[in-house]
Amino acid sequence: GTLAPGFVDLQVNGGGDVMLNAQPTPDAVERIVAAHRGKGTTALLPTVISDTRQVQAEAVEAVRAARAAGNASVLGIHIEGPFFAANRRGAHRGDHIRRATADDIAWLCSLDEFPVVLTLAPEQFDGEQLRTLADSGLVLCAGHTDSSYAQMREACDNGISGVTHLFNAMTPLQSREPGAVGAALDLDALWAGLIADGHHVHPAAIRLAHRVKPDGRLILVSDAMGTVGGTRGSCEIYGETVQEQAGRLVNGEGRLAGSAIGMIDAVRYAHEEAGIALSDCLRMASSHPAAIIGLAHRIGSLTPGCRADIVHFDEAFTVHNTWVAGERANHRTLLT
Repeated sequence: GTLAPGFVDLQVNGGGDVMLNAQPTPDAVERIVAAHRGKGTTALLPTVISDTRQVQAEAVEAVRAARAAGNASVLGIHIEGPFFAANRRGAHRGDHIRRATADDIAWLCSLDEFPVVLTLAPEQFDGEQLRTLADSGLVLCAGHTDSSYAQMREACDNGISGVTHLFNAMTPLQSREPGAVGAALDLDALWAGLIADGHHVHPAAIRLAHRVKPDGRLILVSDAMGTVGGTRGSCEIYGETVQEQAGRLVNGEGRLAGSAIGMIDAVRYAHEEAGIALSDCLRMASSHPAAIIGLAHRIGSLTPGCRADIVHFDEAFTVHNTWVAGERANHRTLLT
């Protein structure tokens, strides 16, 4: 098989039959990490989506506790929302979508002990607010946004560095208004995450993004829900059931609600369906995301001085073994 750097997933909503929003506890974080390790992910950002401040604060505390207990796979947290354009909310609950207050910004800026990715709609903020958030060390991403190209370009100047799930829940590329998608593809400073699951993004769009973005500015994310590594074909979020249907997850409104894949699945799809070289797909799943959150010196590559995070998979993209900080876990009995 293949030995590669362990995958680094910057957007993980759930796994192992739990969702971080529904169970913002250290035990839930541990279960999510364990579920995704079987998909080759050795480091990740648990992701809390739009919700009350209390739920999001509890999620931060859960991540803090998991890290304090020695879980080396928990890098930090991704806070996705609730500061979005209401008409681009996707599966996020409408009554949670709102504008940020001064208290929200102060709380977010206080989260400086580990990497924090914050997804927001740039048009819901002014330039000073964005600069304040970026200057605090937050990794700011545009997502669920109604921004024009001009607004995205200004946001980039004010500290936005990335785009969450490119092509989804944002203004599309058009001839006279390139929108958020056009800005993500055109502005080299912006990195972009892609959900390569066969439902969120067409293979041709994945190839286009790969050709256009500079090396290191395109990454794979799972946007995984609780079904990944779980025993059920559904999970609970906001008190409603999200059901898996033919490989896609939908909520009661019929909207796409995250994905049913892990990172090894994204690597396989980007390679086999979109035709991207495996070496590039592996970097998009490891060294590139590690660099985006400032941890390239620790994880994401098999180089001296980096932590021994490794994935071992076969030609069918089945994960057999992973190592986190040199500690091995076997996920499949090897055939002799």
